[in-house]
Amino acid sequence: MAEQRGMMLVQTGNGKGKTTSAVGTAVRAAGRGMRVKMLQFIKSPERTYGETISLRKLGVEVEQLGIGFTWTKTPEEHREALRAAWPKAVEALDGSYDVVILDELNNALAIDSFPIDDVLPLDDVLSALINRLKHVHVLVTGRNAHEKIKEAADLVSVTEAEKHYYDEGIPAIKGIEF
Repeated sequence: MAEQRGMMLVQTGNGKGKTTSAVGTAVRAAGRGMRVKMLQFIKSPERTYGETISLRKLGVEVEQLGIGFTWTKTPEEHREALRAAWPKAVEALDGSYDVVILDELNNALAIDSFPIDDVLPLDDVLSALINRLKHVHVLVTGRNAHEKIKEAADLVSVTEAEKHYYDEGIPAIKGIEF
């Protein structure tokens, strides 16, 4: 049997379920004995998330590298978090894991309210994704996936909301959104 090459999957769009889809893949991979790591680029370790609790019970490594939504901290605080986060992603792609989930990386790359290209250069990101070891599967999630990221992917799924209770003023629900 020929060795299977790692796939690059992108989950993007404005609908709910991008991270949840990646979590489903993590569960499936962990169930098959694969080594899985999820790095979250926006979520902060100062909060708890249901997916983190569940995945850790399954032996999946999950690390929050962000500091929350861009409007909750200063641009320099976000820039420093991204500067520290990217080397951890590169390290995770070194072949130690079979599946690497870069959750909300698309969101991070799409930040336009302050400069990020010097701390999270798109060319470096693309190079690391494209040149990862051939057996490593990588999932990149988040809104506003860059066209170059989508072009490099083997699969791009777009999640769109047809209807959402946020539009009725209902806030995020514990166990559903976090």
